[in-house]
Amino acid sequence: MKNDILDIIHQRRSIGKLCLPMPNDDELQAVLSAAMVAPDHKQLKPWRFWVLTDGALVEFGQVLLTAAKDEAAAKGETLDDAAMNKVLNMPLRAPMIIVVATCLKQHEKVPAFEQLLSAGAAAQNILLALESIGYRSVWRTGPLCNSPAVKAHFGVDQADTICGLIYTGSSSVQMPPREAVDLADFVEYRS
Repeated sequence: MKNDILDIIHQRRSIGKLCLPMPNDDELQAVLSAAMVAPDHKQLKPWRFWVLTDGALVEFGQVLLTAAKDEAAAKGETLDDAAMNKVLNMPLRAPMIIVVATCLKQHEKVPAFEQLLSAGAAAQNILLALESIGYRSVWRTGPLCNSPAVKAHFGVDQADTICGLIYTGSSSVQMPPREAVDLADFVEYRS
């Protein structure tokens, strides 16, 4: 079956190292607008986004380093220069990062887990929208993603979750085709 949307879904792959160009303002607005129409019971919009570029990526590296040092100190360890440089440079693997976090709302019919899934659907819409306009991405988290220092940097409440750091840009890397998946391993049909 030929279908442009299905083709985009099937061809999207995570690319770890990205470069310029990145989405321009109009493209970014279209991508974020796609996030805003994710499945969302009771239209709570239980998410927030931050777009990091340029100096904000460098600043985010400093925040990640603080988080890494805090984590190491809690274990009675310290970071060597190589580890510190690695953490500082993590955000520089792409020219843009779109941060996705929950912003949970109290609602008797929409439990927190449903709102978390909705934020995940918003992140997936971002990934697919980026792919559809010719950009590449990778959805990252990692052990520092929800550390106190990172949450404080973005003003994310303790009850909320930073669901993803969507590294965004371009790449000439050609990924091999995906291996076929036997649906029988994952799907049960009942009549």
